[in-house]
Amino acid sequence: MERDAFLEVLAGCLGERGLLREPESMVRYVSDWAGIRLGMPLAVARPASTAEVVATVRLCREHGVPMAPQGGHSGLVAGALPAAEGNELVISLERMNRVRSVDAINFTMSVDAGCILDSVKQAAAEHECDFPLALGAQGSCQIGGNVATNAGGLNVLRYGMMRQLVLGLEVVLPDGRLWSAMTELHKDNRGYALRQLFLGSEGTLGIVTGAVLKLTPRAVQSRTALLGLDSLEAVIELYGLARRDCSDLLSAFELIPRRCIELAMEATSTLSDPMQQHYPWYVLLEVSASGSLDLGGMLEHLLERGMARNLILDGALAASESQSQQLWQFRESMLEGQRRRGEHLRTDISVPISAIPAFVDAASRRIRESSPDCEIIAYGHVGDGNLHFNVLPPPTMPEAEKYDHLHALEVQLFSLLDDFGGSISAEHGIGRTKQPAYLARLSPVERELVVGIKALFDPDDLMNPGRILPRRQRE
Repeated sequence: MERDAFLEVLAGCLGERGLLREPESMVRYVSDWAGIRLGMPLAVARPASTAEVVATVRLCREHGVPMAPQGGHSGLVAGALPAAEGNELVISLERMNRVRSVDAINFTMSVDAGCILDSVKQAAAEHECDFPLALGAQGSCQIGGNVATNAGGLNVLRYGMMRQLVLGLEVVLPDGRLWSAMTELHKDNRGYALRQLFLGSEGTLGIVTGAVLKLTPRAVQSRTALLGLDSLEAVIELYGLARRDCSDLLSAFELIPRRCIELAMEATSTLSDPMQQHYPWYVLLEVSASGSLDLGGMLEHLLERGMARNLILDGALAASESQSQQLWQFRESMLEGQRRRGEHLRTDISVPISAIPAFVDAASRRIRESSPDCEIIAYGHVGDGNLHFNVLPPPTMPEAEKYDHLHALEVQLFSLLDDFGGSISAEHGIGRTKQPAYLARLSPVERELVVGIKALFDPDDLMNPGRILPRRQRE
């Protein structure tokens, strides 16, 4: 079947609103938050139900059309972008945005995959519950994308990643069959946990159309503090102290260097320096609880102990919700500040928490030996060992030279990461951009298993082909 004929049949399945074919209508589907753009899709399918996803996938398989499942465009590894060849059908889940049910006693919520994370959190709050996944992109990212990338974010140290927050899934497989396991059971030990294969699969094994999410009691109180410290060693020691003193109520412990405070103030004019003196490192921490505990006293006790040990040099303690939001604005705005600096090396790595100071020191020395005029910005989620070790190229470097220069620095950084037993991707995934580095680190046994799983689920290699694994050669 020729392209136009295929699209006519697909339009008949999806209706007028369900298929976009004109280039001007597809512009927002061809780039992600990082600004990466590869090419235009064959078309954009916008199914409004699981049944329409099934019909779309079956038609694609019948006619050999590659598919690119797509969520909220907040990815950073080019995993959901249509290929440069222009032969892929983007399948956007944005119209499937229904909260199917909430069980406030079972602490579960069933949702469509196209639900925006922020909307899910608001729906949970209406039932005095919380869905604890917290991301900078939560106003645009979708639950299906969170599942496909095994999203992490700010609260991983307390609640875990998406892998720990999903009880059941509904998935359209690459051959168009529907696998539905929308279980609301908190304990279910029947054989293989198939849902875990789809968490982090980046759309290569099927299209997630629904999920059962694990909720928590809604926090009725929280306390936030921004603290100034003089070394990474002090940061890690304070983290250990906080984990023990805060009775497992520590929900965030973010590492922020001084440069990021400055970038945040550059990006958001309403922000001002949080303390009179400048410190090389800052920690943004938060404790929260659903019961009537004395969080204020708990945090004050921690700060007193931290200051007595000369770990904390200064601090700003939020006295209201608005002040807490302002402190968190530093964490959110610093990303925009980096983005405004143009092309830079953006990494998403992890090392054992105790190894963070040694790794940052070794990595900084290695990068500066190769590029003395670059600017290093290392920040991240201390509580789970996830660092974003980013590098801004020298300001005088010609644009045409930046990509190769930054890639060479990334190779060196990843090599050092291997020495620390770290991971090249803590939460963003592999997609296209991390594929070479990922493949180079697979053992023969692991590669055989990964390739075998992909071949079992998608023998025709039509579901998000070329992401995580290279496209299979046609015979």
